[in-house]
Amino acid sequence: MTIVDFATRRRVTVVMGMVALCMFGFVSLLRLKVNLLPDLSYPTITVRTELTGAAPLEIENLLTRPIEEAVGIIRNVRHVRSVSRSGQSDVILEFVWGTDMDLAGIEVREKLDLLQLPLDAARPLLLRFDPSSEPVMRLALLDKSVPAAGATLNTQERLKSLRRFAEDRIKPDLEAVEGSAAVKVSGGFEDEIQVFVDQQKLAQLGLSIETVARRIRAENVNLSGGRLEQGTQRFLVRTLNEFRSIEEMANAIIAPVDGQPVYLRDVASVTRGYKERDAVIRVNGREAVELAVYKEGDANTVQMAAGIVARTEALSKILPRDVELATVYDQSRFIDAAVSDVRDAALIGGLLSILVLYFFLRDARATFITAIVIPVSVIGTFMLMYSTNVSLNIMSLGGIALSVGMLIDNSVVILESIAKKRERGVAQLQAAREGTREVAMAVTASTLTSIAVFFPMVFISGVAGQLFRDQALTVTFGQVLSLLVGLTVVPMLAAGNSRRWAPANTASVPPAGSRAVSRAWPGCCAVLAAGSAAPCGWCSVRSSPVRRNPISGSRTAMYRCCTGPSPTAPG
Repeated sequence: MTIVDFATRRRVTVVMGMVALCMFGFVSLLRLKVNLLPDLSYPTITVRTELTGAAPLEIENLLTRPIEEAVGIIRNVRHVRSVSRSGQSDVILEFVWGTDMDLAGIEVREKLDLLQLPLDAARPLLLRFDPSSEPVMRLALLDKSVPAAGATLNTQERLKSLRRFAEDRIKPDLEAVEGSAAVKVSGGFEDEIQVFVDQQKLAQLGLSIETVARRIRAENVNLSGGRLEQGTQRFLVRTLNEFRSIEEMANAIIAPVDGQPVYLRDVASVTRGYKERDAVIRVNGREAVELAVYKEGDANTVQMAAGIVARTEALSKILPRDVELATVYDQSRFIDAAVSDVRDAALIGGLLSILVLYFFLRDARATFITAIVIPVSVIGTFMLMYSTNVSLNIMSLGGIALSVGMLIDNSVVILESIAKKRERGVAQLQAAREGTREVAMAVTASTLTSIAVFFPMVFISGVAGQLFRDQALTVTFGQVLSLLVGLTVVPMLAAGNSRRWAPANTASVPPAGSRAVSRAWPGCCAVLAAGSAAPCGWCSVRSSPVRRNPISGSRTAMYRCCTGPSPTAPG
């Protein structure tokens, strides 16, 4: 029994299968992630090492070159480049596409553990570069009482309070949202205890600035003092020696000189100030504190942004009267707009395909039988997208929109073959079976040729392969489902069609004028289509701008004034 015979004999089974396919498709659609672009994972590892106070030349000689020599011999490394800046070394390793980055990270860590670096250098960090490391949302915490221009002492104190409130209260709440990886706070003023050393007094006392720094570090520390046992009870002992105030810090003993203790206040002045700023954030002319929200690599951008918005609305109720928490940039809005545009284009394309089909068939029931392939195939595609971890993005939706017009090709051919059988006087059920079997190999070959064009893009390596993989898969899924529906649902519905095609020998002869119009109609349509498509296509190509990045036209303007090294995304 062939699939065509099964579809025409087991109609209830075919209908239940189609309903189940649609149900699973709807459930999968609700669970699909919504992103702007497909998940891109560049095979890159950045080795970041910090050495406080070192100049760029020292960073290059002490950190960058030894690290490059150690990790440059790892297998599958395609390119090594480095950036040496004050206090920080970044060595970027680019691997061959297809490399297992987990194993590559282990190999890099093994090489770094064998490396001898300066004792003052921090332990090297491994950072995985990811395009999603760009913040998906930027929030601004601003005080309406801060003037639009001028930096007074009161303004600095207000910005300090804003920064402290953002780090202590808002940041933990936003990081607790599902899908949020980290929140980076920038702008405003950060509290800092500043020690201004008088070098002349140090020289008179025979002390060095290294001695002062070493004593401050030694005094400002909490250590474990062991364990105190008393009978069956055990108590942990700690030495609490951290500074609690500026006065306590100023009274710290630096060193004895001629039998007399020298205090920090004798050789330096201790004040409360703020760190040197590397960025200034302004919103509507007023300085503000920015909170950049980063999402997890596999998180749903739209759902995470919705959770952040809900949390900010709850936080706005507890803010002081003059403080406002505003959304400066929300990537989910652009994603929603882009996805909506592609979705609308797919819907309009499907409706136009049905209208054009009805215009030529001039039969509502035949049009319905043919057009039912579109929703069933598209909804079934969502199920396959979910099973292959394909998200809803402009590339996957573009693939669906691209395949909408191709989905009904098989059904049109099958229905036309069935209609010819009926015109020859074949019984309705037999015509559905014979007509479908007659063109089954042809429509299968036609579908495979279309799949052969798109599916190989799945195996392309590099950024292009990851970018177009979702589009190739959605087109392939739609074509396979359209073939399956065409070989099962179309003959099943055609076999139960109440309309009777009259045999050729009993058909009424149309008037001569009608026959002339019928003969001339296909040629006129072809000439009209070709005549309109050529100039329209030429004008579109000539007027379309060429862009390397299709999403570079976002209607978002972001201004950051940086006074030093630009802040990087958290690793």
